[in-house]
Amino acid sequence: MTAIFSLLIFVLAGLCEIGGGYLLWLWLREGKSLWLALIGAILLTTYGFVATLQPTNFGRAYAAYGGIFIMLSILWGWRIDHVVPDRLDWVGASIILVGVLIMMYAPRG
Repeated sequence: MTAIFSLLIFVLAGLCEIGGGYLLWLWLREGKSLWLALIGAILLTTYGFVATLQPTNFGRAYAAYGGIFIMLSILWGWRIDHVVPDRLDWVGASIILVGVLIMMYAPRG
């Protein structure tokens, strides 16, 4: 149950960070409404709080989160920006995801 909770926290944190960054991007780079920037800033702040819910130490949680962030960024780009990932994107993301699973959930002696 702890691993499922932890993975859900990673996904929620990633959506807050990527979504918040994306809204700021739209405001700064594409001239969209200031309201998007404000919502983006709130999401980025929320990300900082959500990430603290991980049931491990700071260093391990943030290192492993980097891998989750990569996977979510590829999915975001595919679904939101319509940039289709190629085979090497998926291979690289899969390798990183295996590393995350080992770092976070492998039994420790």
